[in-house]
Amino acid sequence: MTYLSRRSFLKQAASTGGALMLTGRSWARPSRPAVVHVTGRVLSGGRPVADVPVSDGLTVVGTDESGAFEFISRSRQPFVFLSVPSAFRVPVSEVGTAAFYQPLAVGADGRADVRFELEAANGSTEEHAFVVLADPQTQTPEEIDLLHAQTVPDVIETVSGFPSSSIFGVACGDIMFDDLELYPDYERAVARMGVPFFQAVGNHDLDFDALVDSTSTRTFQHHFGPRYYSFDRGRAHYVVLDDVFWNHADYVGYLDEDQLSWLEADLARVAPGRLVVVFTHIPAHSTRYRREDEDRPRATGSISNRRALYDLLSPFDAHVISGHTHENEHVFEGGVHEHILGATCGAWWSGPICHDGTPNGYGVFEVDGDEIRWRYKATGRPADYQLRAYPIGSDASAPDEIVANVWDWDPEWTVTWYEDGVRRGLMARRTGTDPHSVELHSGEAFPEHRPWVDPVLTDHLFYAPVSPDAQRVVVEATNRWGESFTAAL
Repeated sequence: MTYLSRRSFLKQAASTGGALMLTGRSWARPSRPAVVHVTGRVLSGGRPVADVPVSDGLTVVGTDESGAFEFISRSRQPFVFLSVPSAFRVPVSEVGTAAFYQPLAVGADGRADVRFELEAANGSTEEHAFVVLADPQTQTPEEIDLLHAQTVPDVIETVSGFPSSSIFGVACGDIMFDDLELYPDYERAVARMGVPFFQAVGNHDLDFDALVDSTSTRTFQHHFGPRYYSFDRGRAHYVVLDDVFWNHADYVGYLDEDQLSWLEADLARVAPGRLVVVFTHIPAHSTRYRREDEDRPRATGSISNRRALYDLLSPFDAHVISGHTHENEHVFEGGVHEHILGATCGAWWSGPICHDGTPNGYGVFEVDGDEIRWRYKATGRPADYQLRAYPIGSDASAPDEIVANVWDWDPEWTVTWYEDGVRRGLMARRTGTDPHSVELHSGEAFPEHRPWVDPVLTDHLFYAPVSPDAQRVVVEATNRWGESFTAAL
């Protein structure tokens, strides 16, 4: 890396300061210079680490052979952070949340010096795994207790099947349900689960008294650091984005210009063709609007400027992992495979399922080199619990058919049925409402804990006209990797 000359520094500083003046307002604190000269080093065991991306959320630079970096920042940027390289462990806080950042502490001379110390990973991270908790969304002490009694032990059991150095977790937004004073209870859950956890911000993680989007995540950032960032494990590049834009009255799904510019610079350092996984809270593209016969996605349900994201991801084998909708769905749009995960809290801790019938649970992803596999893990159920079957008459719209909900279905799955050991054929996929969700969530008084929850239409229901004299009916669902799962009636 080449250090900035004094002339280059003054030229860049003048340009940045001018840009701040042109906005007609100052975002810098009065006691701090508007422009900051940031320097620092990245070390491991006292030795320099070269080619580590370091950023303030606007600029991305790499460390040189001495582990040094240097760039010009704005004092309103709260952090300097690095993209943790594959060869190093994820730094963690005392409670286990990822700690890859430092506050941008600016001196009176307009300078900031930042030091990062990394610890070498215990072996290769080429094979690794991660769990994704979408929408833990606890609002009360009782719901915190449910998270700790149900979800945490289940995750502990799941992660115990992987080497501790090769697995991490992600909370994919709506960690809280508006009451941000409960964040320490989530941090206590992370400490118990025992793996490094990254966090994405959700629409219920905001400071609703904020007048502008830039201050709406101040409590989130106090606990978890930057609202967008990246890191590497093995050959995979991971990105966490903040797609919740707050306008003081409401939120919309949107990626702001600073974030997109940062993402472009971040991805410029990633070789085309690599596996890139992006975590957001609001889906890039939920298809609920189609199921509900609406013309377009709602502003609060999808990223309105997702085309910009798709364009940036086009050179890569890209996956987006999101939550927000409390239903499970796979969407193939813009060259990206999006995994919209069912909620950890289900239908807002009102019972054992989401409002599309998906069980309360979380995603489990395994990566080997350039290959990624996934499954949805139902809380409190074995790993092979991947469908639920209902007898004839369970769906009033199909009185002569059985129904199966295959919540992690994508177009590579096949769903068949057997009568008394004889294969009868493929089941028909149709849009409908899950019978158990209808039972639990229908009516103004149900569910008791959240009476505003209603069943939602889903595309992962399968139907078959079973013979009335069949003694035993079995539904078999086979995923894209040839793994089969069954449910008997």
